[in-house]
Amino acid sequence: MPTATATDGDSDGDDDDDGDEDNDDLLLILPLSISGLLLSGFVIYLLFSGFGCFLQCRRRHDEQSFCDGDGDEGNDDLHGNSDLLLLLPLTNGFLELLKKQLMSGALYITQLIFPRCCTTTSRQIVRMSATETRYPGISFQSMAIKPPSHPTYDLKGVIKLALSEDAGDRGDVTCMATIPLDMEVEAHFLAKEDGIIAGITLAEMVFHEVDPSLKAEWSQKDGDYVHKGLQFGKVYGRAHSIVVAERVVLNFMQRMSGIATLTKAMADAARPACILETRKTAPGLRLVDKWAVLIGGGQNHRMGLFDMVMIKDNHISAAGSITNAIKSVDQYLDKKNLQMEVEVETRTMEEVNEVLHYASQTKTSLTRIMLDNMVVPLPNGDVDVSMLKEAVQLINGRVDTEASGNVTMDTVHKIGRTGVTFISSGALTHSVKALDISLKIDMELALQVGRRTKRA
Repeated sequence: MPTATATDGDSDGDDDDDGDEDNDDLLLILPLSISGLLLSGFVIYLLFSGFGCFLQCRRRHDEQSFCDGDGDEGNDDLHGNSDLLLLLPLTNGFLELLKKQLMSGALYITQLIFPRCCTTTSRQIVRMSATETRYPGISFQSMAIKPPSHPTYDLKGVIKLALSEDAGDRGDVTCMATIPLDMEVEAHFLAKEDGIIAGITLAEMVFHEVDPSLKAEWSQKDGDYVHKGLQFGKVYGRAHSIVVAERVVLNFMQRMSGIATLTKAMADAARPACILETRKTAPGLRLVDKWAVLIGGGQNHRMGLFDMVMIKDNHISAAGSITNAIKSVDQYLDKKNLQMEVEVETRTMEEVNEVLHYASQTKTSLTRIMLDNMVVPLPNGDVDVSMLKEAVQLINGRVDTEASGNVTMDTVHKIGRTGVTFISSGALTHSVKALDISLKIDMELALQVGRRTKRA
């Protein structure tokens, strides 16, 4: 019995081996058979291609004969071959169908023989925050003034979008027509007016995105003062790459430098108050604009809707009262176990008193009161800040205060002396005047033109 069992076992094993051999034979025969079919199809494709070419050549010959004025004879030839030419669309259609089938068959064979090489993977889109964007040789941690933090802002994506909208679907046709691809040059940055330079780090990111081999050197850093006519940096490498990157680099630098220059002037005039920007930034450039404010010596207000509670007039109107709005915020934050700054906008002394009364009666998350439009313009161009000053004294340091509305270079100093903690100005970013900067390969000629136009 043991022997029989062993024999049965061996027999089963042999049967399995035979089955494996049959499967192996099938795997060998199947690709060969399909390959034969594909080869036959390819031969048919060549035959029909030749026939199609013959018909097209025949038609062109007949049409040319007709157009050359061979008269009725050419016309008769054209009509005489009309039955033959009717096959042309049918032939072309069959060729397209046959081509698709051949491609599908070839792909199937490839997948069968090399399955690992043909597996497809789904594309994963990863959104990076600004502090996670990396370029070789550029570290946010080593910067004197780092960009503000944002959980979803893709700074590299913004750079790519700026380059893409400039390049379109053809690229720089002028560069391709006029500049040899292997030409290398040195181009210099020239300040055409006084101001605070900003965007140097961002410029390096743009250069790297266009061509990692480009090298930039700077005599100034973000936040430094530059005067008209100063050459404050240079970039060298392929001329084609420099010219492609030029406008995007300058667009970022000029805007950021304009914001930084105005911020610096306002921040100096506002002391001891701190100057803030608002969310009135260019769409898509929120982080870039707010970065420029930091470079200019200002501070950032909330980055967006997510990082601070700010109860404004529409929230108050919808809630029914300023007390209801603050109470709802306190309940929401407690329920969600969130801790963040809370600011409420007030427009009258009555609203200020209502906020202070609520805060004195209830434990609240309120950290700041905005005093909106309490700076009153006067006919002589001056401003009356008495209402603002009264509100600040009434609050008496229990929470931070923020002045908003009618903030200009002419009024910010007077507002800053009222005792407010912060002064916010939308004009820092929504009405920015770009600082005039150029990037020139022929600097000698650029300086000649600049002196002639009083811009260098």
